[in-house]
Amino acid sequence: MSYELIAILMFLSMLLLLSTGQRVFGAIGFVASAAALLLYGTGGVEMPFSQAFKLFNWFPMLTLPLFIYMGYVLSESGIAEDLYRMFHVFFGRMPGGLAIGTVLLMVIISAMNGLSVAGMAIGATIALPEMLRRGYDKVLISGVVQGGSSLGILIPPSVVLVLFGMIARAPVSQLWLAGVFPGLIMATMFLLYIWLRCRLNPALAPVVDDEELNMPLRDKLRLLSAGVIPLLIFFFMTGLFVMGYTSLVESSAVGATSATLAALYKHRLSWSVFHETAKKTLAVSCMFLWLILAALAFGAIFDGIGASRAIESLFISRWDVNPWTLIILMQLSFIVMGMFLDDTAMLVIVAPLYIPLVKSLELGIGNQIVWYGILYTITCQIAYITPPFGYNLFLMRSLAPKEITLVDIYRSIWPFALMMVITIALLMIFPQIALWLPQQIRLRG
Repeated sequence: MSYELIAILMFLSMLLLLSTGQRVFGAIGFVASAAALLLYGTGGVEMPFSQAFKLFNWFPMLTLPLFIYMGYVLSESGIAEDLYRMFHVFFGRMPGGLAIGTVLLMVIISAMNGLSVAGMAIGATIALPEMLRRGYDKVLISGVVQGGSSLGILIPPSVVLVLFGMIARAPVSQLWLAGVFPGLIMATMFLLYIWLRCRLNPALAPVVDDEELNMPLRDKLRLLSAGVIPLLIFFFMTGLFVMGYTSLVESSAVGATSATLAALYKHRLSWSVFHETAKKTLAVSCMFLWLILAALAFGAIFDGIGASRAIESLFISRWDVNPWTLIILMQLSFIVMGMFLDDTAMLVIVAPLYIPLVKSLELGIGNQIVWYGILYTITCQIAYITPPFGYNLFLMRSLAPKEITLVDIYRSIWPFALMMVITIALLMIFPQIALWLPQQIRLRG
């Protein structure tokens, strides 16, 4: 049997198992283990086994549970609610001020957690009811929550970029730095869109009453101090890393410790909060560890039979496909897969095929795999909110108030998806948007 046919059978077997509703890591890990035994005999069991120890020896993996823990401490202790109240008071008089504050809130919370789920949960349960009560347009605000929460997987410290770095053998610190400017550009576009649309049509976002915003200066300062705590945590965690004072793992420890001390300072670190935080952190961390282990095992078998090099030869040598056309086709495939799978599952499935292919393309871009990691992450954001089966669409429906229907959610995401596409186009035309900051930090070091 040819290597190409073996590769096709492995992918088809994996997709067949996934279609039965099996857990992603179980389906991928089973195909990897079965292929190892069939191709290499009993000695093939060493390949998945060795990948397990490779995973446990990868030091940056310690950042995953620490970042996840930090995000859940802030969420469960109510510190995130303090931050929203601060934005509510200080942005209430602007056109679309509460929506703008919601985007800023979710950018900070999602970035601290490294996942889009945390930002969406806080936005849907705290911000949406408040904005609905004040007469905000439900289509606008549902799009705001989905768009804002998606930024959490791009702005550091992003768990998705940690996973990409692990599977692609790319430096996580470089991926983090590369995500800063694209994330800020996209967030700025979101904020300008909200402000401009609400200014042109004030009925979409009524200004908050003066009675609600007119409070004594002492109360405003107390509210400001409560809201500043998460910002200080973010600064100490990310700022110290960017300035070179802490390593990747040390910055995650700084963030987790700072969040715990903040909860203690606010007298909100009760046993129930700690228990709920630990339980959720363990569940999410274990899920990611199993997925990465399955991906490494599958990749080892796939690369071991030479399938990656065969596919690379097919696209580049035989078919002579233009490299940029190939990149665009890869991005489109992520959008299609994202209608049915989450970002981690997508990465696990296509990493053995796409990552070697990207490394071999002659695009004239330095640090090419880091640049592609940012493209992949933004495309995942688009896939998450793309009908009919985008992952975040149904998560949003389960969290949002009953007044917001699935049709409202579908209608709300198109402007934000378009702005994400514009960001991808900018990155393809001007790769230095992503690569300039990593280059400067590396030169300084």
